[in-house]
Order: sequence, then C-alpha cells, then structure tokens
Amino acid sequence: MSNNAFGRVDSENNVYVIEEGTERLVGQYPNVTPDEALAYFVRKFEDLEAQVRILEQRLASGITDSKSLKTTFDHLTSELAEPKAVGNVKGLRDRLAKVSPAIEAASAKLAAERDAAIEAAMAQKEQIAARAEALVGNLGGINWKKSAQEMNDLFNQWQSLQKDGVKVPKAKTDPIWKRFSQARAKFEAGRRTYFATLDSKFKEAKSAKSQLVEKAEALVAKGGDAAADYRKLQDDWKLAPRAGKAEDVLWAKFRAAGDAIFAAKKEKDAELATEHTANLKAKQELIAKAKKIDVKDLDSAKRALSEIQAEWVKIGHVAKDKVRDIESELRKVEKLVQDAQADAWRRSDPAAKARSNSLVSQLESAIESLEAELKAAPAAKKKDIQAQIDARKSWLEAAIKAVD
Repeated sequence: MSNNAFGRVDSENNVYVIEEGTERLVGQYPNVTPDEALAYFVRKFEDLEAQVRILEQRLASGITDSKSLKTTFDHLTSELAEPKAVGNVKGLRDRLAKVSPAIEAASAKLAAERDAAIEAAMAQKEQIAARAEALVGNLGGINWKKSAQEMNDLFNQWQSLQKDGVKVPKAKTDPIWKRFSQARAKFEAGRRTYFATLDSKFKEAKSAKSQLVEKAEALVAKGGDAAADYRKLQDDWKLAPRAGKAEDVLWAKFRAAGDAIFAAKKEKDAELATEHTANLKAKQELIAKAKKIDVKDLDSAKRALSEIQAEWVKIGHVAKDKVRDIESELRKVEKLVQDAQADAWRRSDPAAKARSNSLVSQLESAIESLEAELKAAPAAKKKDIQAQIDARKSWLEAAIKAVD
C-alpha cells in the first residue's frame, strides 16, 4: 500500500484523499502499482493547483477581464467541491477563497462600467430617435436631399451601436427603436409623396419648355428679324419652373436657337451699319447743297428744295443716333424757305399792307407825343419815357420793313 500526507491507496488500487482527518474515495487505477495509482491523482491535484496559481497571478498582474476571471473562479470552485485528486484540497480551497473579494470587486466594476455603457448607449439612441422625430416634424419645409442623407446617417449610427456597442436589453431599447422606426417610415412616406409631386411638376415644366424650344427653333428661319420675338420667349423661359433632368438638354436647344437668331441679327446689323454710314454721307452732301439755296429767288429756291427733299427720301435711313441731328439741319433750310415765302406773301397782301401803314402812322404819332412829353417831364420820369420812345421806334422800324 502506498500513502502520502493527503491520500492513500488500498490493496485494490482504490485511491483516497484525506481531508481534515476524513477519507474520501476519489477513484481507482487498476493494473498499475500503488505508487503509480496515487501519482495519477496527485497530478490531477497539481493541475488544479496550477489553475489556481494562474488565477492568482492574473489578479496580481492587474488583469481586469472580470468576466473571464469570474468564469475561471466559478469553474475552480466547482472543481474543488469534491475534486477527484489527491493533495492539500483544503489549502487550495483557502487560496481560492482569498481571491474571491478581488474577483467580486472586478465583477462589480465591470457591472458598473456595463451599466454606464448601457446608459450612454441609451442616451445616444434617444438622441438618434429625437433627431429623426425632429426631421419629420416639418416635412413641408424640409431639404429632402440633405435630410435623406442625415436620416441615413442616423440609421448607420444606430446599426453601429447595435453591432459594436454594449449589448442593451431588448426590453429597454425596443421602445426607442419603435420611435425611430416610425419616424423613418413617416420620412420615407413624405419623401415618396414629395418626389411623386415633383415628378409631376417636372413633366409639366418639361412640356412647357419643350414648346418654347419648338417656338424658338421655328424663329430661326426668320433670322435677325426674330430677335424681339425670341426675347419674349426668353422671358417666358425665366418664368417657367425647372424641368428636372431634362432642363439642361432643353436649355441647350433653346440657347442654340437664340445663338443662331442673334448671329443673323448681328450680321444684318453690320450690313445696316454700312448702309446707314453711306446714307449719312449722302444726306450730309445734300445738306451742304441745301445751305447754298438763295431764298431771294423764291421760285428757284422752292424748286431746289423740292428736288433735295425728293432725293433725301430716296437715300433712305441713317443710324438712329444720327437721325435727329441730320434731320434738324434739313428743317433749318426748309424753315428759311418757308419764312421767305411767308414774308413774300405778307408783302403782296393788300390787307397786310394797310394794317402795316396804319401801324406806322400810329407809331409815328405816339413817338411824336412821347418826345413832346419828354421835354416837359421832370428828370425822375425822363428815363421811363425815353424807354417807351425807344421801344416804339424799334416797332416802327419793323413795321416800315413790312410795308416795303
């Protein structure tokens, strides 16, 4: 029979461990020597002792993986309840009991950290749900493109918390998820409605602008003369809403028609400018000729002016900014001839002559009376009477010319 301080082997190779004076059968190892049978169960104890030692070393080194430590502790506690091993079992239980407070403290710390992490995750999820609810609070004034990106970001944040964050009990997180999910559903419904309406508006705008393009392209055949009509179409284009994806294509066609029209107008304007310059030169030459008309020979002057006027019309238009100046020069000549004709008529009119003779007589009599009055007048009134005399002499001279 083989024995040591903590166990023995009987004649049938039954192995016993001795715990505080009491034997407990731990197993049998037949067909080997008693020493070998005992050594087998001693090695089992040594294995348990090694696990306890490793646990002690992990705690001493500052390892804070409380979950793993607690798992190991619970496993060893179970194994040492009635271990199938031979050795100082009570001593090993005592060593394991000594590490229990440290493990419990680590477990408590882990639980506190986990609770804090859960609270933080819950707060983050609450913020996500609240923000989603705020986004759908005013769907009428929302920026759909920007808000859609934000809503997608909120969903990704939620997924990240679910995948990488602390595990939150489903009962706690479900109410917040329900709020978030409902907000997302409301957002998507509003978004679909908005874009369906927008598509309808785009179709209407596309139809309106397609018609404007057709009208613009039809004007191209008229060349530069269609510029004013094209500008009206431009005003209509500005008032029409955008046509979505078709906007750029339609605008390119509309602008191409306008470019063609304005290119034709530019070419026509250049031709007109050349023509107007030549016309202006011709009219300036006529003005020079008209200024040489001698109104003393009224009949000759009227014929010359009539010829100039007829030629003036044949020459055609000049540039708008030159019309007033050149026309005023011809009007001056025409007025000279008209004045000469009116003067000649007055001279030949008996009634006009009679009126002029009567006026001459009246003025001469008035002057004679004023001159007599001047001689007798005091110095203070002489200046005023002399002014009256001078005025009537001026009128008299004009009246005499009229009679002649």
